[in-house]
Amino acid sequence: MSILGVELRRSAALGAASITVVIGVGALYLASDRWSSGWMPLAMAVREYLLLLWPLALAAGAWQGRREHRAKVGELFTTTARPRVQRMLPVAGAMAITLAIAYLLVTAAGIAWMITTAQHLPLLNFVVVTGVGVLSLIAAAWLGLGIGRMFPALVTAPALGVAGVLLVFVSAIRPADWLAAAISPVHGTSRFHAWQTIDNRVSGALSIWMLALAITGLLLLVAGGWRARTAALLPVLLGLTGAIAVVPRDRDVLNWPVDPIARELVCTEDTPTVCVSRLHANVLEALTPLAREGLTVLAKLPNAPTAVHEDTSTYVSGDIRPAQDGVVTIPIRIDSRGGLAHPVAVLPEIVNRLGVGYDERCQNRNDVVERAAAYWLLGREPQSDVGVIPGMLSEDPEINAEAVRLWQGLRELPYDEALARVTAVRDAILACTDTTGMLSGSAR
Repeated sequence: MSILGVELRRSAALGAASITVVIGVGALYLASDRWSSGWMPLAMAVREYLLLLWPLALAAGAWQGRREHRAKVGELFTTTARPRVQRMLPVAGAMAITLAIAYLLVTAAGIAWMITTAQHLPLLNFVVVTGVGVLSLIAAAWLGLGIGRMFPALVTAPALGVAGVLLVFVSAIRPADWLAAAISPVHGTSRFHAWQTIDNRVSGALSIWMLALAITGLLLLVAGGWRARTAALLPVLLGLTGAIAVVPRDRDVLNWPVDPIARELVCTEDTPTVCVSRLHANVLEALTPLAREGLTVLAKLPNAPTAVHEDTSTYVSGDIRPAQDGVVTIPIRIDSRGGLAHPVAVLPEIVNRLGVGYDERCQNRNDVVERAAAYWLLGREPQSDVGVIPGMLSEDPEINAEAVRLWQGLRELPYDEALARVTAVRDAILACTDTTGMLSGSAR
């Protein structure tokens, strides 16, 4: 324990851990809106940042591995009776302990940020994904230690750092999905939908591979000759074989699996009903009055919808959930503090398309007519979606100008006539027919 304490104080372990914490926490907080919705998004975000942290650990291990060569004491130590393994294990232990704590501190910083808002905790998956991240960082450090001791040149550490970045990045995007999932610590961590998770079979395969790398690095660190160093490659071959045998081949499982519990709807107890996914349950209170205001606006139409649900479709995998009768579906966005983002967009998104859900099979949309009809229900002049609907960056000014003209025409009509035309537009949207010209013309 005293030797381990010396290694903790005097080796590169504390420095590498400190840099890991600074980079990891900084990267998390700079993009907190990407993971602030819950525990699993946080675990995946920290794993994704292994794109930076894994090469750092690899380079730190290599720098530490050349210590004896740098101090020119290698030959001196070989004359001592103390076994090489006994000398090297405290170094490896110090690197493992400090980097594991550093990874957990980065995760804890994220938990502290969203602990008051995140409600859905898939405990097993969270622990597994985090644990695999810790193992990956240790494997990188131990592999770096072994390579640094084998090739104790000054350029080894920076070269390994660059190679590590390329290795992690290329292995995540270039090979077949199943191979990337088995060997890359960041594969599958980029989120393409809110309810994404990492399948435990994928985590198991990656654990086998990272454990093999760690063992190889440790064997290289303690190896005394070329035969031992050659034998140290055996765990890599066995680990790769085992990981490939275990990893699933289903593309949806590899890339964007869904946590079904996170996607379950949680609804208000009173009516009109408003529902969000369990992952976003913390914004239900903030969303409810806005959603009900939208339903009140739509209530002017006959057979108007009576509920608002979060759209839980996962478009990247083609899992499009058809809207239920009487239900308006809208996207839910989470801000950097875990609350409801863009609340001003809720009302327009409910009233746009007059409460009819989007159907990709319908190619007869006329945004001008739909906007004029929607803003007639809202009782105010149409405005551009730019600055209102997130992601809308530009729009032809003629679109809104034409919508204003149609809206003014509706206002000049008797209320019943205007309502009939707006209702006809809604029915045409439901029937996937063209709505062009349905608001033009004088009163009948």
